[in-house]
Amino acid sequence: MKITHKIDEFLAELFPQYKKTTSDLEVLILEIAKYFSYGPYKPSVSINGDLLTIEIDAPAILAQEPDYKKVVALCEKGRYHEAKPILKKLIAINPTNSEYHRIMGQILSDEGDQEEAINYLIDALRWDSKNGWALLMMGNIFAKFNNDVDTALKYFDQALLANTNDHISFTNIGYLLMQQGKLAEAKKYLWESIKINKEYPNTHFTLALIAEKEGDLHSAFYSIIEAIKSSKQKDTLYQNAVKQAFELANQIIANEDGKKIFNEYRHKLEFDAGKEIEIVEDAEITTAAKIEFAENYARPKHLVKYKPGANAVEHLVMHELVHLDFVTQARKEGLNQIFVSTQQQKVIFLKGLDATLKKFRKLGISEENTEKYCDSLFAGLNLQVYNAPIDLFIEDFLYNKFADLRPYQFISLYTLLQDGLEAVTNKKIVDLSPSDILSKSKVYNLVNALQYAALYGLDFIKDYNATPTEIKQAQAFYDEYLQYKNDKEPAEEYELLTNWAADLQLQNNFELLDENEYRNKRADIDNLLASIEKDPFDIDSSNPYKDRAMDKFQKTQEEIGVNMAVVLFMQSALNHFKEMPPAKVKAIAIEIAMKGTEGFSPKRNDYSIDSIPDKQFSGYQILAWYYVSWSLAMPDMVGQLGLDYGKEYEMAKQMSEGNK
Repeated sequence: MKITHKIDEFLAELFPQYKKTTSDLEVLILEIAKYFSYGPYKPSVSINGDLLTIEIDAPAILAQEPDYKKVVALCEKGRYHEAKPILKKLIAINPTNSEYHRIMGQILSDEGDQEEAINYLIDALRWDSKNGWALLMMGNIFAKFNNDVDTALKYFDQALLANTNDHISFTNIGYLLMQQGKLAEAKKYLWESIKINKEYPNTHFTLALIAEKEGDLHSAFYSIIEAIKSSKQKDTLYQNAVKQAFELANQIIANEDGKKIFNEYRHKLEFDAGKEIEIVEDAEITTAAKIEFAENYARPKHLVKYKPGANAVEHLVMHELVHLDFVTQARKEGLNQIFVSTQQQKVIFLKGLDATLKKFRKLGISEENTEKYCDSLFAGLNLQVYNAPIDLFIEDFLYNKFADLRPYQFISLYTLLQDGLEAVTNKKIVDLSPSDILSKSKVYNLVNALQYAALYGLDFIKDYNATPTEIKQAQAFYDEYLQYKNDKEPAEEYELLTNWAADLQLQNNFELLDENEYRNKRADIDNLLASIEKDPFDIDSSNPYKDRAMDKFQKTQEEIGVNMAVVLFMQSALNHFKEMPPAKVKAIAIEIAMKGTEGFSPKRNDYSIDSIPDKQFSGYQILAWYYVSWSLAMPDMVGQLGLDYGKEYEMAKQMSEGNK
């Protein structure tokens, strides 16, 4: 078969690599030869004037293809004695085919005849000096069997030029050179492999082995984690990488003084927070570690406590210090909140455990033990409500800001995850626990497991035996966290805390109170009632959360001018309120105002109004309805809402009137 092309601008459109070079005919020949190659069968490409001719030996392809495929299949099964006669016949018929010689060289090498293998591989390269697999095999033989690394490197370098996109070959070269003790040379090929494909786990695994040989344990740990995260299947390499990660992490923890990490950070925080921080062991605490803020205990210093013997305790201490850091930053902005749970809330919670209490009585469990169980259930669930969203930000902060802490974090979080997994899957616990509470606890645990998988590649989601609904809820929480993660502002973690608690219907178990108001709550009841009477909808009060949320909306509003989304939301609200009695519109306006006492967040899309059932509002949507309801019910007070939506409202009214 003969194909002819005129060398012109149109041909350049067909072959983009040639077009990039503008006129390099050698590039054009290579590109065309590559395109028209079929397996081991390559075309003949020639140029005569402005004509390019491609000759394809179609009859040879048709005649030899079945035998070639048979040879490949036999080689894959190791049946070399059957493949060689067929291959020799193919070589005799078409000795110009480089790939036939290369396969024969590979067979002979696998059989142990390295000298004869080299002869066939040289023939392969004589017919095609860019046969990447032949070059790679020659390098392997000289390095592995002839112990001639210098010669091997010559072939490997040519293989690099020939196999510019073959990351697997580069990794294999790197691994072979590592085995020969040529670590610097090995890394050169491995980094070339990563440039092509940074998600090939074998490359990272080999780099980890080299770093460990060089005594650089932190680099080894980094690379082995990358190998785990890049593994798509839990195959042998994955299992070996996981084992190696634990060994490296424990080795680092045993050989280094991790206290240096938290002592430096502690001193910084002492300066920022204006108080000393004491770190002590305490066998009596119920969690692995905790922080006691000085203000909560009327002490001059903050106190970080940890259980003696805890795994990777340095991470636990750092975790609690970041808690303090976040609180300190929130306090500077006047945004910190206090998590408070009352006895009344606990009583209401316990009323929902009637079925469990009856079960305990039938089992003969004492009232004292039942009471302890119920107390621990309430306290434990509240701990999850408070800590789960905040912990995500803390662990991300530690992972990105303190790379040397990662081995400690890896071990410590693994231990905590296993404890949490046991708490929601242990058969005895599952049989005794209220299913609804257990499910909510499992969701929080799943969120932590999702982050661990993202940070370190170990995925335990299936181990939780979670329902599709639980997994979906946990993923939704994690996705919401990701929206905040990269541009988190002080105290934004409290937004997630309240959002998630509301989604799981746990908002009645606690209160989040403004810290300044909570600590300075000394106003008498008359003043309190007077302030409520003066501003019943909390419009005029100074609330940092509300102010910040509104400020976000207003800044966005300034950037985009007239917000057509708000206009459309307002039009929808006007249509909804059109036939409604004024008293009902006012009731809805008041309800929205009460919902907005802490400010509305532009990142949320799950606001609800009891008076408008079966409807969820985004941040902009609820603000639009807020503005419209007050404009209709209490127009003289709209200016106090702090919303600059006058243009949008006028446009929405015109659109609504135009649709009549």
